[in-house]
Amino acid sequence: MTSLLVWKEHMRAFYAKNSMIIQPVLRFLFGLCTFMSLNQALGYMTELTNPVVALVMALVSAALPWGVTVFMAGCLMVAHIYAVSLEMALITLILLLVIATLYYGFKPGDSVLMILTPMAFGLQIPYAIPLLVGLGGSLFSVIPVSCGVFLYYLLLYVKQNAGVLTSDSTVDIVQKYTQIIQSVVFNRTMMVMAVACALGILVVYLIHRLSMDYAWAVAIAAGAVVQLVVIFMGDFLFSVSVPVVPMILGLAVSCLLAIVYDFFIFSVDYTRTEYVQFEDDDYYYYVKAVPKMTVATPEFKVQKINARKKSVRE
Repeated sequence: MTSLLVWKEHMRAFYAKNSMIIQPVLRFLFGLCTFMSLNQALGYMTELTNPVVALVMALVSAALPWGVTVFMAGCLMVAHIYAVSLEMALITLILLLVIATLYYGFKPGDSVLMILTPMAFGLQIPYAIPLLVGLGGSLFSVIPVSCGVFLYYLLLYVKQNAGVLTSDSTVDIVQKYTQIIQSVVFNRTMMVMAVACALGILVVYLIHRLSMDYAWAVAIAAGAVVQLVVIFMGDFLFSVSVPVVPMILGLAVSCLLAIVYDFFIFSVDYTRTEYVQFEDDDYYYYVKAVPKMTVATPEFKVQKINARKKSVRE
């Protein structure tokens, strides 16, 4: 444990010293992964699938805030969907504008969650997002996470029905719009997963703020159980089928990621908890103080030892 704490302190010191370089690099890598993933998942507009395009967009996102990456990802998604179906592109654009209105009206600042959530679904670990957001975000973070769930199932619908959307030109335009909206907006699986993520964030956020011992560990376990219960209820009530083995593995990996996050952000020593009581003219105060688990990083000094000078006789 001591070696892990020393390693953590070294990493924190390294980030504090080089944050001006690390942050643009992280934005570049995040943007590159985002644009390459979209091109691989959709890729219907061949002019945009060139790796040079993704590289240039990633370089632009490296020099600008995180919200710019989200904006460019939305434009790239609409462009690819436009190559499949004009109607689907218009619906997607309208839905993205509604999402932007909801998001920036309530909680601007963590728009990156709208990209991280579909990525987590693609990696089969969507349950990690509610755990991590509940520990490090706020209750308003439910909005971008729910929007991310919706975007994932929107992309999934386009990918699964690209042939139908492209060749379905004989269907009445009103019927086509109605069918698309019913398939995308009223997807039961999407609703169940959105509810699971929202309740997971709510439970983790409320529990980890309690003053009880090991509140963060309890919050992680409770968040995983809540998501599992919501998915099983969705299967029972709405016949939403979720593969059991990938779900269990995804939950296990998600809990492991949340534990790692807990170690780096909130590692405390409950064995040295202290309780303090004092008062002033108006109140009595009961304070619980839990010390952080910190160690002093060892400083290595290199001492240069000069070789013994040879005597004149030698």
